[in-house]
Amino acid sequence: SRMFLVGLSGGIASGKSTVVAVLRELGCAVIDADVIARQVVQPHSKAHQQILQHFGTEILLENGEINREALGNIIFSQPEKRRLLNSITHPEILKEMLKQVLKYFILGYRYVILDIPLLFETRGLTRFMKYTVLVYCDPPTQRERLMKRNGLGVAEAEARISSQLPLDEKRKWATHVIDNSGDRESTRRQVLLLHTRLEDSLHFLWARLALGTALAGFGGLVFLLVRHFIS
Repeated sequence: SRMFLVGLSGGIASGKSTVVAVLRELGCAVIDADVIARQVVQPHSKAHQQILQHFGTEILLENGEINREALGNIIFSQPEKRRLLNSITHPEILKEMLKQVLKYFILGYRYVILDIPLLFETRGLTRFMKYTVLVYCDPPTQRERLMKRNGLGVAEAEARISSQLPLDEKRKWATHVIDNSGDRESTRRQVLLLHTRLEDSLHFLWARLALGTALAGFGGLVFLLVRHFIS
């Protein structure tokens, strides 16, 4: 029962992958929402079949996988299509995240990090996080890194950055901030300090889970987890 959740997010080219790499080196439990989002739409999955029913086979690649770029072009210009896609994929993503949280709970991890790119945009999951962490960098550094990484011009880079909630705005909602404006060693030191603070935290999550396990077994535990997340 001594496990809690930590939400991790950032912005385009803010360096979240660098922070995640350090956390994994430290042996932290990290659940990547992007990876799960790709897994749940693989061929023959429930979500894959539903997407084909609503969006047609023209969004498929030759190997049967969904062409993310083609699908993205559709939902970008049609909000109702985006909502439809979310209604298909989000329940499947949530179920897989719950499975992984349960795994780490059983393994006895102190805390689990949920790497969710749009954590602060949607705000829906933040209420389940004991802490939220933002990977931040100053706007000029963010723009320069994006231009270099993607081979973009200034206008293109600024357009992509402006399509997201500004990092300075997200900073207001985060309980912890990793400033990745400097070099990798500076970022690493901040991550190590954060890890130490989280390991020393005395906050507990879901004390009732232990009782649920004893009374109802595995099925009851899963039921409690689902109720906690979707209620």
